[in-house]
Amino acid sequence: MTMADKYRFEIGDWVQGRSREAELIHGYVEIVDSNQGIIKVFVVESDNEKAIGKSIWILNKWTEKLPDLTVRNESQLLTLIDLALLSKDEEWFKELSAKLASIKKFPELHTKKSEIQSGNRIGNSGAKR
Repeated sequence: MTMADKYRFEIGDWVQGRSREAELIHGYVEIVDSNQGIIKVFVVESDNEKAIGKSIWILNKWTEKLPDLTVRNESQLLTLIDLALLSKDEEWFKELSAKLASIKKFPELHTKKSEIQSGNRIGNSGAKR
C-alpha cells in the first residue's frame, strides 16, 4: 500500500482516527473531499460520548481505513442491526434483517465456516454525495 492509497477513502469505508480535539473516533465515511484532504465521518464510537451519533469532518492523515468486516455469528449481526438503527440506514437494516432471518430459518447453512460479508457500508448503493 502506497502512501497515497493510505489516504484514499470511499463513501462507506470504516475508519478510525482522531478528531481536531484529539478524540478517538470510529465510524464510517459519509463524504470524501479529496481536494481538501478531509472526510466526513459518522461517529459510532468515541472517547467523547457527545460525538457518538454525529458526523464530523476530519483530516485524511488523522484517519486510517479499517478492513472490511466479516460477520461470523448471530450476536455480531444483531450488533450491526443496532448500528443500522442508530444511523437510521433503512436499506442496511433491511439487508441485515434478511441475513438474520436466513440464519434463524436455516441454521445448518451458517456454520463457523460460513461467513456473512458486510464490506463497504454504504458505498454499494451507488449514491455519491
